[in-house]
Amino acid sequence: MSDPFAAVRAELIAHPDNAGMRELGWEPVYTAGPGARVAVVGQAPGRLAQASGVPWDDASGARLREWLGVTEQQFRDPALFALVPMDFYYPGRGTGGDLPPRRGFAERWHPPLFALMPDIRLTLLIGSYAQAHYLGRRRRASLTETVRAHADYLPEFLPIVHPSPLNFRWQARNPWFETDVVPTLRTRVAEALV
Repeated sequence: MSDPFAAVRAELIAHPDNAGMRELGWEPVYTAGPGARVAVVGQAPGRLAQASGVPWDDASGARLREWLGVTEQQFRDPALFALVPMDFYYPGRGTGGDLPPRRGFAERWHPPLFALMPDIRLTLLIGSYAQAHYLGRRRRASLTETVRAHADYLPEFLPIVHPSPLNFRWQARNPWFETDVVPTLRTRVAEALV
């Protein structure tokens, strides 16, 4: 197979760990391209995104694009954005919301994919799973503290809270996110896309 992105995708789909997803007729939900400048690493596709096959295809995606200061067309362009969650399949529903991404998935599939995207200038880490994976011991004691210390991880990473409408209480308790982090986020994304 001459397209290395297609080869990674085919290997991912065929992997035994994803047999249950194949049986459901599910495709992995992510986008990536060789010229991508900004990587968006979230948790896992939601139910709606899994059904449509389009990453961030819900209210959270609309809010995220608003925070980033980009159009939907820009956000969906794999020459600009790689939308690469911690698990490329919807994990299912748990008692308190969606289940977490599967353990070991990002460790297995992110390295070969990111190796094909040498022009990534900024990686957005959305939520605690992405932050734990990419920041490791460098992250703070809580998601709130990690996001508040976002400048400490630049220029490579920028940790943010999930843009879900269900996070309205967190956002109400932490108004500094809109006043301090979102402007930095917009500036850094704009610089990375140039």
